[in-house]
Amino acid sequence: MIEVRSPEDRLRTLQEKMESYLANGVQLAWLIDPQERTVAIYRPQLAPEVLRNPQSVAGEGPVAGFVLSLDRILG
Repeated sequence: MIEVRSPEDRLRTLQEKMESYLANGVQLAWLIDPQERTVAIYRPQLAPEVLRNPQSVAGEGPVAGFVLSLDRILG
C-alpha cells in the first residue's frame, strides 16, 4: 500500500489510516510525505521506520524486488 500526502492532508489522519491498513491485513505500507521529504514504512507489529530524503524505497515481503524511485515525488 502506498499513500502520498497532499498539501491538504493532515499527517495524523494519514498515520491513522496506515495503522488501519495494517490492522486489516496489509503487510507493508509506505506513507510518502513530499512536504517533509520523508517516507514512513509501516509493518505489522513494528513502529514505523522513517526515512529522510531517500532517493528510493525498496519493497520487501509481498513486493520484494520492487523499487520505487522518489526523484519525481520528493525531487
